[in-house]
Amino acid sequence: MITRILTAVFCLLIQWVLIIPAYGQNSKWTIQMCIDYSLQKNIQIQKMLLITESNKINFNAAKASRFPIVDASTRQDFGWSDKQSNGSNNYTFSGSNSSSFSVNSSVTLYAGLKLQQSIKQSDINYKAGIFDTETMKETISLYIMDAFLQILYAEEQVKNYKNQIDLTDKELNLANERLNLGAISNADYLLVKSQLSTQKQSIALAQGLLTTNKVTLMQLMELPITNDFEIEKPDLTYLINKSRNALPDNVYQIALATKPQIKSATLHSESSSIDIAIARADLMPRLTLDAGLSSGYMSNQTGSGYSFQLSHNFSPSIGLGLTIPVYHNLLIRSRVDLAKISTQSAQLDEINTKNVLRKSIETACTNVINAQNQYDASLEQYKATQESTEVASEKYTQELMNAIDFLIQKTNMITAESNYLQAKYNLIFSYKTLDFYLGIHLNF
Repeated sequence: MITRILTAVFCLLIQWVLIIPAYGQNSKWTIQMCIDYSLQKNIQIQKMLLITESNKINFNAAKASRFPIVDASTRQDFGWSDKQSNGSNNYTFSGSNSSSFSVNSSVTLYAGLKLQQSIKQSDINYKAGIFDTETMKETISLYIMDAFLQILYAEEQVKNYKNQIDLTDKELNLANERLNLGAISNADYLLVKSQLSTQKQSIALAQGLLTTNKVTLMQLMELPITNDFEIEKPDLTYLINKSRNALPDNVYQIALATKPQIKSATLHSESSSIDIAIARADLMPRLTLDAGLSSGYMSNQTGSGYSFQLSHNFSPSIGLGLTIPVYHNLLIRSRVDLAKISTQSAQLDEINTKNVLRKSIETACTNVINAQNQYDASLEQYKATQESTEVASEKYTQELMNAIDFLIQKTNMITAESNYLQAKYNLIFSYKTLDFYLGIHLNF
């Protein structure tokens, strides 16, 4: 027992070292590490794994029900009574004992194929449970992907705000020099100072969003909140605008053949239909075979010892039993009707699962097209605004543009940059969502 415990502890430590970065170190979490950790720690997945294990046990039990049941029993009895002595009026209070031994076995030869149907249903339920677990894993992985991208978006936004603050800080120093020289008014100087304050407020909000996004990811992973949590920044340039034009029907046909929720729904529908056959089996005769061996010993039998009685009281038996259902107050018929209703409900669930998948794919394909158009528009706007801002910066430096017009141009630049950044990550997430329905592994 101690060896088993030590082995289990050692395996857990190895798993921790290989999969989970140690707290307090500078390890950064990749998307794959986040997914692996969350799948390992998620309570819903752990419960579904237990359900799958239970289904496996039920399947093995159903297969074992085809074989005979064998029971062995023994009994030892003691008794006391007054007995009259032979030829006298004397009574003696004496005791006696007896022993009995038996072995009995029974097996169902025919029950309307109920056993075979139960085995088939247990096997289907076991396989459906596996697909249910896979569905949950895929859903959680997609959530992790979204949360991971939200952190990348927030980090890039914070970086952009820092760059804007650095530029505005330099402009404020230049404005201060001009104010001292009397080249600009105090109002123009205060405008630049006000913009710097606004940008500092914006970066504070962006940093708060970044912290919130990290908390969201850690909570999805069931990871205790830590300030040392950092993610690896992957190269996403290869994901930017591939001009993908996926047809919803093509994606749907691929998803129908690969998605575990579809396979699970089909199996659950098939399992429910077997309930009808199982319920109908109770209307059929039931044929059983019984066999037994028994022997015994009684101490009040004179002239025969223990071994002699056991060998001569040996009594084998064998018999066939036939049970024919005659009248059950419509109980069996009601079970059949209820099984039919349950089957229809499972079939509707299967259709609904397919419809939900189809609608999700249609939305995902539409989102890809919209995200690509938004990205193209925002990129064009960002480049144009960037060029005009560079020209405006030169004019402002050469005192050919006043502070108000320059600040308006910078505000437009910040807005264009923010729109571009948001369009960029919307595009990446739409691509990964499409990959999800195409059965492509979620990774960067």
